[in-house]
Amino acid sequence: MYRVWNALGHNAALLLAGIGMGLAWAALAPGTYNNAVEFVLLEGVGIGHPHEVAGEVRRVLTVEFLVNGMLMSVIFAVAFKELWEALILKRGALRGRKAAAPLLATAGGMIGPVAVYLGLVAFLGPDAWAALARGWTVPMATDIALAFVVGRAVFGTGHPAVRVLLLLAISDDLVAMALLTVLHPAGTVQPAWLLVPLAAGAGVFGLFNWLPRHLDLGHPAQPNTAWVRRRLSLWPYAVAGAISWYGVQQSGLNPALGLLPVVPALPHADRAFGLFSEAERYLNDLLNHAEHLLRRPVGAILFLFGLCNAGVDLGAAGPVSLFVLAALLLGKPLGVVLFGGPVARALRLPVPPGMRPRELAVIGLVAGIGLTVPLLAAGSAFDAGPVLDGIDAADGARIGLLLSLGAAPLALLAARLMGVRRRPG
Repeated sequence: MYRVWNALGHNAALLLAGIGMGLAWAALAPGTYNNAVEFVLLEGVGIGHPHEVAGEVRRVLTVEFLVNGMLMSVIFAVAFKELWEALILKRGALRGRKAAAPLLATAGGMIGPVAVYLGLVAFLGPDAWAALARGWTVPMATDIALAFVVGRAVFGTGHPAVRVLLLLAISDDLVAMALLTVLHPAGTVQPAWLLVPLAAGAGVFGLFNWLPRHLDLGHPAQPNTAWVRRRLSLWPYAVAGAISWYGVQQSGLNPALGLLPVVPALPHADRAFGLFSEAERYLNDLLNHAEHLLRRPVGAILFLFGLCNAGVDLGAAGPVSLFVLAALLLGKPLGVVLFGGPVARALRLPVPPGMRPRELAVIGLVAGIGLTVPLLAAGSAFDAGPVLDGIDAADGARIGLLLSLGAAPLALLAARLMGVRRRPG
């Protein structure tokens, strides 16, 4: 695997800094924290949270919506870019039978936490089930940047487990976000609006990607493609991204996925260099050029995300906190080991070299660090306010997610006890 972005480590540090600041601010001055997060930036401009006033739906753009609904769409676009390349490019991580076992491990890493979470909720009885069962999407996903940093510390940069861990983190983030969007939409779903992002993606691909290449057939110098790249660069795709994002918002689905339909429209390289490969910054295709431009903003966005979503009421700790934590620290490793090992072997799928049960168990433990997407899920999956024994389930779930940072030292300890050796890159 080519060297991974050094920026992933910086992004993880900025996310943790935002989380720490958000926790401290909310604990010391909860009133000013809530006022800052819910501060209204714009009203009546067609962007923001929908509010019904006198029978008319008006949108209010708050700081929280700016971060969670708009800026986070950049994070998901970057993650989807890596997944898209892994699917379609030569030597992509998701091409061929070599990807089957890691994908099974990824599926196990989502199924295991859901099974543990729902099992614990069911154990409390029907009242708890009615109040908390809908939170099963919360522990499904993994924090990409933090998982990479911890995985690198555990395995070293040259171990194939790091690639499997990144693939798992990217895949379960996007799957969890898609499920969250469908099951818990941001507003009343209006499917007709989804034609807008589809048209934006198809239109910009046809006019600024396919058409220039078609006109250049038989012309080795490719004058039309070169002119579009030199004169227009990323601007047509930025406009299409804005249109796509607006269409997703109007559809009632989570607008954080609004840029995804435009990612496949961008001209891309002819082969993959690995997930978040540092070598890709030297490529001149527009898809990698866009990712390179977004590297610095990604860190700032993650800092703001941590700041706006980690300010929880610590008094909300309760059963849901323990359920989420158990789902991540127990369900993830169990699912990854079971599906990536016995199930893969039963299906006679090639297991990547170096992926013994001990490595799979540590991968699953590292993947139990549940921030970013799970924090978004906690706010969307549960109704606002107390839902069980006077406890706010969303804040309770967030506390469990913050406690999942304990997976880092546990993974380091487990690796040492099980004899997992680091491989320098």
